[in-house]
Amino acid sequence: MKKTKTFFSRFYLLIVLAFFYLPILYVVFFSFNESKSLTNFTGFSLQWYERMFSDRTMMEAIGYTVIIAVIATIVSTVIGTITAIGLSKSKRILRDVVLQINDLPMLNPDIVTAIGLMLLFTSLNVKTGFWTLLLAHIIFCIPYVILSIMPKIRQLDNNLAEAALDLGATPWQALTQVIVPQIMPGIVSGALIAFTMSFDDFVISFFTTGPGVNNISTLVYAQSKRINPSINALSAMIVLVVTVVLILVNVVPLIREKRAAKRPIDAEMKTRKSMVPMVAGITAAALAVCLFGYQMISQSSGNSEVDPMSLYGCNVLNVYNAGEYIGEDVNSKFEEEYNVRINYSMFASNEEMYTKLMGGSQYDVLVPSDYMIERLIDEDLIQPLDKARITNWDNLYEATLNQAFDPSSDYSVPYFWGTVGILYNHNNVDPSDVESQGYNILHNEKYKGKVFVYDSERDSFMMAFKALGYSMNTENEAEIQEAYQWLLEMDEKVSPAYVTDEVIDAMLNGERDIAVVYSGDAAYILSENEEMSFYMPESGTNFWVDAMVIPSNSECYELAHEYINFMLREDIAYENSSFVGYASNVESVLEQMTAEGGDFEDNEAYLVRVGYEKDEVFRHNEKLKKTLSDLWIKVKNR
Repeated sequence: MKKTKTFFSRFYLLIVLAFFYLPILYVVFFSFNESKSLTNFTGFSLQWYERMFSDRTMMEAIGYTVIIAVIATIVSTVIGTITAIGLSKSKRILRDVVLQINDLPMLNPDIVTAIGLMLLFTSLNVKTGFWTLLLAHIIFCIPYVILSIMPKIRQLDNNLAEAALDLGATPWQALTQVIVPQIMPGIVSGALIAFTMSFDDFVISFFTTGPGVNNISTLVYAQSKRINPSINALSAMIVLVVTVVLILVNVVPLIREKRAAKRPIDAEMKTRKSMVPMVAGITAAALAVCLFGYQMISQSSGNSEVDPMSLYGCNVLNVYNAGEYIGEDVNSKFEEEYNVRINYSMFASNEEMYTKLMGGSQYDVLVPSDYMIERLIDEDLIQPLDKARITNWDNLYEATLNQAFDPSSDYSVPYFWGTVGILYNHNNVDPSDVESQGYNILHNEKYKGKVFVYDSERDSFMMAFKALGYSMNTENEAEIQEAYQWLLEMDEKVSPAYVTDEVIDAMLNGERDIAVVYSGDAAYILSENEEMSFYMPESGTNFWVDAMVIPSNSECYELAHEYINFMLREDIAYENSSFVGYASNVESVLEQMTAEGGDFEDNEAYLVRVGYEKDEVFRHNEKLKKTLSDLWIKVKNR
């Protein structure tokens, strides 16, 4: 009976361990994958580790993460220790009030603290960046340190400090050689919690950081929306470092205990003597880690000898773009040619970009989508372009200009463009079904359980509106409700999986047969999987344009124009489009890409139709967006 219980207890333990650690092992395993796939292992390769170490943005994020975590840990530990000791000698009423206030940041959701700090910095006109991020981390780490130290202080004899003073110790000696050694376990645990909280934080970092300053969490969030195996490599490196640290933390004390057992000494003398090397070791390690972080930033910072007297009035350009939406070497080439530095930040959605802009972050070039550009124009958050400075304007593909969101292209310069269509496996899906039914194929029960739908209220309602013959910008309540019912019917008949950019990897590996995707993603999938085809319904679709704009608070107006002009250069546009896979904004590049021998020769999704009367561009309409968002939640939650 006892053996049976032991067996089941071990079995349950293995299940628990597998539940916790298999996802981590999965990430580590696919960090060595030869292809971009996150689900299909095609062969062993170290290319993603090479790309990680050569990625300047990623190296900077590692550097900032390490530096901020170490400094925030040291400062919060010192402040928290002093505060805890001071509270122990304060009146009970004051101590209880302060401790209750100290608990508030830990009980409140992080989002409340984050928004509060963002509003504080904004109201004080403090430019967000490294110092605001560091200050925010120190602020939210201090309560954890105090909470860890207070129990140890309560265990102390109240007369301990006075006894030390009576024996001839100075106040400083009583503090450092009597009080601190006694509460050292609490200090160490508080410091470890502070370091972990700072290293791991995302929410507070997201709202308090500024242009060019990312830590690992904000970088991974921005890049995880598209396939980027370098994130797996970064995660694997973090797992390795943590594992090594845990081994050292557990093995070193055992070695010290064995040595102490061989050479027994007075316990008090042992404690005092061990304090000096321990504190010195921790300080040295912290400095070494900060140095490592600084080297990560400096080694990845490109041209470090930037002329402070730039011809364009500034030597640093702040660019804010979507994650994984630019060629690998494009920014470094601009830096080299213009002898400036680019602070390149990434957002995961247009709404995220808008939030950062409203929070006071200053950028020089943004790359939002059409409907967001219209909103930025309406709210005077971007400024008109000086087209005389953009000498490569004539290179632009004319069909992408003068769209409804910017009728005269006074504020925006096209970056990438495309449509939304149906991607399908022509071996498993009858092409005649797709061509005859269009978006209504998502009501065909023959394909139940074989469909991916993009988790976006705009794109999903666009399908419904177009399938019903309505404008996707309609405000007619009856048409909106009819589209809502169309989506409910779709959900019931084909049970689609609602996804975001993971649809790319899933369709590459043939997990489902039909997906509604952006044309650029479809172009990449078609180039990797010959079983896939792409179709744009005759009922119409979303013709979208992402474009470069200059915010009203830009401090580098002239240099921003040079950057935009640089992106319109044929060789740069070719490199950009080839890497990202979306249709280029430069007409000659479109011809090269689709010509014989081009990267997207015979790729029906790369160069899609233009000028089709039933295709539309999304317009900015907050009321409509709110309505569609509420209805879309109901569709998914059925």
